[in-house]
Amino acid sequence: MKKREHWTPLGIFGLLCTILVTVIAVFPFIYMFLMSFTESRTLKLHLADVDFTNMENFIYIFQNSGFLQAFVNSVVVVVASCVLNVIISCMAAYGFEKKLFPGRNFIFQIYMVSLMIPGQVTMIPLFVIMRNLGLLNTRTALVITMIGAFSVFLVKQFMNGVPDELIESAQVDGCPEYRIFIQIVMPLLKPVVVTLIVFTFISAWNDFLWPLIAATETEKYTLTVALSVLKTQYSVNYGLIMAGSLITFIFPFILYIFLQKQFVQGIALGGVKG
Repeated sequence: MKKREHWTPLGIFGLLCTILVTVIAVFPFIYMFLMSFTESRTLKLHLADVDFTNMENFIYIFQNSGFLQAFVNSVVVVVASCVLNVIISCMAAYGFEKKLFPGRNFIFQIYMVSLMIPGQVTMIPLFVIMRNLGLLNTRTALVITMIGAFSVFLVKQFMNGVPDELIESAQVDGCPEYRIFIQIVMPLLKPVVVTLIVFTFISAWNDFLWPLIAATETEKYTLTVALSVLKTQYSVNYGLIMAGSLITFIFPFILYIFLQKQFVQGIALGGVKG
């Protein structure tokens, strides 16, 4: 016979606190969803103004505001950033963790020091470099800035758990280095690769300041920048802004739902190993 559970006062208090925190966390998204079906000129939500059959805000976004082009730009930048960041970070982490070369520890320490520098400090030098290279108003300028030391550090920590014996055995059998990396090392890095993809996706998708600086042409706007120009000089349709925010939010949310298990596993293993 299954033993009945008895709630203690402390357990009830904990449950109420959990419910309260959940409501506080979810309320902004409910507010955003309801506001997207209104044409409110104020931030105050009136339930009487909510009309779920009124799709004018969403129609306007895709037909009149260049959101479709911004959506395409964001997708291209995000996909390219994820692919490039995974390839470069895994290769760099493999070199730092599994290869011996002069100055390895010193170079990695420089990587770590770069994490302490705020991104705003490097905006002007980065802008000057991109201008001199002729990369302003290009998707390339938005992609290469997504590669950072944190990604290398994350993969390197996870790679501590990859047995050296596997690599040495493959080398004894005469396996080329590129096959060792692709066929032996990379499959073992699947959890941390998924975590890195989620991190990169969210960072590239939500990045606002650098795309605002690097992309001055409307055709090169990403979703976050296109969302910021929905406001007019004399009036603001907050329903329209919330509709754009809802579209911007839903794609990383769906990605996280499908990759939640791998994401949590990669974070846990990356923090424990090493």
